[in-house]
Amino acid sequence: MKIVSRNEELLRDALSRIPQSSSRTSLSSCNKLIRFEDISAAAFKIQSGVQKTPCMYSRLSKQYGMDIYLKKEFLQYTGSVKERGVLYLLTSLPQDQQRKGVIVASDSNFSMAVAYHASELRIPVFVIMSTSTSPARVKMCREYGAMVISYGTTAKDSQTHARRLAQENGYLYLEEEDSAVYLSGLGTVGLEVYEQVPKLDAVIFPAGGHCGLLAGSAAALKHLNPHISVIGVESENYPVLQQSLKAGHPVEDQACSNHHFYGDVSGLCFGSNSLQLTGKLVDKVVAVREEDILISMLRLLEYERATVDAEGAIGLAALVAGKLPELKGKRVAIVICSGNLELHLLQQCIARALTLDNRVCRFSLVLSDWPGDISKLLEVLAREEARVLDIRQERTFVTSELFTVEVTCTVETRDKIHAAQLRNALLERYPTAAWTER
Repeated sequence: MKIVSRNEELLRDALSRIPQSSSRTSLSSCNKLIRFEDISAAAFKIQSGVQKTPCMYSRLSKQYGMDIYLKKEFLQYTGSVKERGVLYLLTSLPQDQQRKGVIVASDSNFSMAVAYHASELRIPVFVIMSTSTSPARVKMCREYGAMVISYGTTAKDSQTHARRLAQENGYLYLEEEDSAVYLSGLGTVGLEVYEQVPKLDAVIFPAGGHCGLLAGSAAALKHLNPHISVIGVESENYPVLQQSLKAGHPVEDQACSNHHFYGDVSGLCFGSNSLQLTGKLVDKVVAVREEDILISMLRLLEYERATVDAEGAIGLAALVAGKLPELKGKRVAIVICSGNLELHLLQQCIARALTLDNRVCRFSLVLSDWPGDISKLLEVLAREEARVLDIRQERTFVTSELFTVEVTCTVETRDKIHAAQLRNALLERYPTAAWTER
């Protein structure tokens, strides 16, 4: 497919001022203009190694007043879109380097993808993880086929050790950055979305510090159809991309979090290539609250049976938060890029999301300690069709008069309207009832 000159000029202009740094040990020499042909070549080369994930019409469409299509990249083998860039990167390495091997130092989706695809390509692969890494992640990485070494108490310790091993043994030290090769692999998502959903109006991507998926896919989409809106979404708590775009260079936000809930959404902005491409080709970047991300995770689990993490849910969170009203009535694709949330975090996230969505409520009230009073309370709850999840009674540590009992009840409701109806019914019968605010 021939490149349209206008879009090629946009891409060239976006990257023409990028300084070439020699500080990177892995891919900096590969930084160059990302062309549409690069993305097409990547799509051809990795087609047998990654899933062509479905982009399906969502039941959430009616709820948000637009035709929503979900690109389910969390269905990749390691649960992450990063496989696309990693596989193209590994297959592009010289054969002598493939024989020597590669080494990474983190417990991120990038490292998981390197572990799996390097093993599949019979490339020796070593992953250095800090001793604070969760056992589940260590186990998973080993099952993918990597040699996992625990070293140091922090990520910085692991990275220093990995660099030393790379220098001593001839391994290639890999860290996620925005080389043209890596961005081209990630950009294949844009190609597939365009092919799978005709007459697209907009595509929503996760953003944050690691905006390679957004930048690479924008290059593909804007070449194919400059009228498609490309939108990035990041966390309101860590607006790294917006800060970097405003400053004109990658910023190091000291507030960035390493918490596994956020993943790459809260990471540092890692390169000028993707930043410049984003500034030129992306139409809009919005930020959403943590509460919106949690509710988005709940919506995807309920409506799509999709268990995703914050990075995977953040695109839908922009619609949950009402940040994109201009998309009403439009045809919109959302890239659900990651599903690697640890089980204990998943449990906490869903429990919290249910309270934020007014689906689980708690109240306390004081009753006289006489037979039948608890039964009357339960009758009110049954009449209001609230499901009791937990009920507790406190007789000793109460501040009210003698022979009373403080009852704390946790109930399940349908939605915000149902919760309000229940609250009014309880206050009518028990004026001193106290609703636990979320």
